[in-house]
Amino acid sequence: MKWKQNKKLLTVLLCLVSLGLLYVVYLQFNMYIATKQEIPKNADYMIILGARVKGTTPSLSLQYRIDAAEKYLKNNPKTIAVASGGQGNGEDISEAESIKRELVKSGINESRILIEDQSTSTNENIMFSKDLLTVGMKTGVVVTNDYHLFRAKLIGSDYDLELVGIPAKTPKIAIPKSYIREYLALTKYYLLKYLT
Repeated sequence: MKWKQNKKLLTVLLCLVSLGLLYVVYLQFNMYIATKQEIPKNADYMIILGARVKGTTPSLSLQYRIDAAEKYLKNNPKTIAVASGGQGNGEDISEAESIKRELVKSGINESRILIEDQSTSTNENIMFSKDLLTVGMKTGVVVTNDYHLFRAKLIGSDYDLELVGIPAKTPKIAIPKSYIREYLALTKYYLLKYLT
């Protein structure tokens, strides 16, 4: 009898582990696909999602986002950028201001950069950035680290924004932590969306 109970328990555990692995594969596949879209030329607007700033210096994650945004903006002179991100602990300026300063330093005209400096999450990044868009702005791109694009696009669709992702690199040292956190963040997103 005890052997049968142990066998049942083992079967249940194996099923749960298998389901968990399938779920992670599903997330990983969608995160990968989000980085492989064809990026439109001269999009009406670009939303650059903030990340940590050390004093006034962008973290490496944020710098990679700024670099990807700069490259696109230089090749697509009609696109207006929304630098998005509030000011957190240990940050002397907002993430949005840090993005703007670096873009201007690299030669992007200040008049092309809008500031959204109140957000504290990806959801607020998108929601508050949308408020800065004008009626004629239809085609949009979003810039963030590659692992983060899928969720950013999902949140964009919640606000009726059809965003195409521009992937920025993820610092190698941050890859394991970033992906694990993103799996959890996506799980929270799905739970809040479909179970509340």
